[in-house]
Amino acid sequence: MFSEKQRPPSLTRRGGFLVLFVSAAWLVFWYPFTDINVIQQQQHEHPLLNKTQHDSEVNESPSAAATCDKNMSVYVYPLPAKFNLGLLRHCHNLNVHTDMCPHVANSGLGQPISSGGWFATNQFTTEMIFHARVENHPCRTWDPALASLFYVPYYGGFHVSNKFRERNLTARDELDVSLVDFIQAQPWWNKHNGKDHFVALGRVVRDFIRKPNDRDYGAGRLLNLPAVKNMSVLIIERHPWQGKNQYGIPYPSYFHPSTSQEMAWWQNKMRKVRRPYLFSFIGAPRRKAAIRNEFIRQCGESTRCKLLNCRTPDGHSKCGEPSEVLKVMTESRFCLQAPGDSFTRRSTFDSVLAGCIPVFFSPHSAYTQYGWYLPGERSSYSVFIDQKSKASERIEEELMKISSKKVKMMREKLLGLIPSLTYAHPNATNSGIGDAVDVALVSLAKQVNKIIN
Repeated sequence: MFSEKQRPPSLTRRGGFLVLFVSAAWLVFWYPFTDINVIQQQQHEHPLLNKTQHDSEVNESPSAAATCDKNMSVYVYPLPAKFNLGLLRHCHNLNVHTDMCPHVANSGLGQPISSGGWFATNQFTTEMIFHARVENHPCRTWDPALASLFYVPYYGGFHVSNKFRERNLTARDELDVSLVDFIQAQPWWNKHNGKDHFVALGRVVRDFIRKPNDRDYGAGRLLNLPAVKNMSVLIIERHPWQGKNQYGIPYPSYFHPSTSQEMAWWQNKMRKVRRPYLFSFIGAPRRKAAIRNEFIRQCGESTRCKLLNCRTPDGHSKCGEPSEVLKVMTESRFCLQAPGDSFTRRSTFDSVLAGCIPVFFSPHSAYTQYGWYLPGERSSYSVFIDQKSKASERIEEELMKISSKKVKMMREKLLGLIPSLTYAHPNATNSGIGDAVDVALVSLAKQVNKIIN
C-alpha cells in the first residue's frame, strides 16, 4: 500500500470522507447475517470442511502470489454509490429467482459455513468479491498518475438482473449509459481512450449484449456500448466468437482462504480422500440441453455413478448446500460438466476444488473461456467428449478406458490449479496464495501493455 506522502493532496483531503463512507456501507450492506450459534452448528454438521487430527502435516501450496513492480499498479475509481454499493440497498430484488441479501454479506462471500475460509457463496457475486480483493490488493495505487490499469468497480451483473423484468428499455439501460458518461468525463480516460480501463462482471455475456433485433429476455446492452468496447471486460463467461475484449475469469466457489497454509491443507486433503465412484453428475434437467437428461439417465442406470438431481418431486433439492455438493464430488473421480442455460457453469470450479476431474462436452464450457487460468494441454487435467458423438451415449465405458495412473496424474495437475481458480478472502493481502484476482491483474497488465504499445 502507499503512504500518505505518496497520495495526491486532493485524495488525502478526501480520505476521511471515503473512510466514513466505506465503513458505513460495510455496516449497512456487508454485515454477516448468520450468528455464531448457527456457524458452530454448521461446523459440527460439515466434517468434510473441518480439519481433523489426521490432517496436521501439509505441504506448502506451490502457487505464488502476484508481485507488484513499477510496470503494474491498479487504480480503483471511486464511483458514485449508485454504481455498486447503492445497488445492494435493493438486495431482495437483485435476482428474480433468489433473495440475494444473505449472499451479498461478507463482501459477496455470503454466509460462513465453517472455519478456515468456507462460505455459501452464490455463483453471481463475482463482481463484489473482485472489488473487495482489489480494494485491499498490494498492487493498488491511490495515485492515478502511477496506474497502469484503471478498475471501474461497476456491479453491472447485479444491475441487469435487477432490471430483467423492466419493459422500458431506456430505463433498463439508464445506469449503464450513466456509467459510460461518468467514466468518459474523467481525465484518465483520455490518456489511452479507455484501453487501460476494465470492469469485472458476475453474469454471463448474453446478459449484456442485447441488440435492437434480438428477442428480449431481460438483457442489457452494456457490452455493446462503444466506450465499453474500448475497455477490457473480465467476465465469468465470455462470448466464444465475438468477445475480443472479453477475458474469462472463474465463477466463485465456496473456499476463500486467508493463508497459503489453509490452501495447502485443503489440497492435501483432496489428494488423500477416498473416491468410491467413477463419475458423478450434479444438475437438473433442461429443455434446451437434452444432454443433461441423458446424463441423468446414464448415471441413474450405473452403479459406478453418483447422481445429485437438482430437481426433486418435493422441491427440496440439496444442490444449494455446499457440503452436499462437495461430498458428491469428493467421492468421485470424474465430474460431468454439461452445458445448461449457457456454455459454462459454476460446477466446473466446484469440481476442481474437490479434485474431481471435469468431463466437458463442449469446448466452450472451459477451453475457449479461461485461457489465463487453464493449461494449454487439455488432457492433462480434463476429459473431452463431444456431445454430438456416439461416445456421449456411453460415458461410463469411455471413462473406464482411462488408466488409474493417468487419473492420478490428472488429479495432481488439477489440485495444482486450485489456488489460481480460487478467490482468496478479501483480507488475505500478501497471503502467498496467488489467487484468481492475482492471475487476472498480472495477465491483464500484459494484455493492456500489448494493446497500448
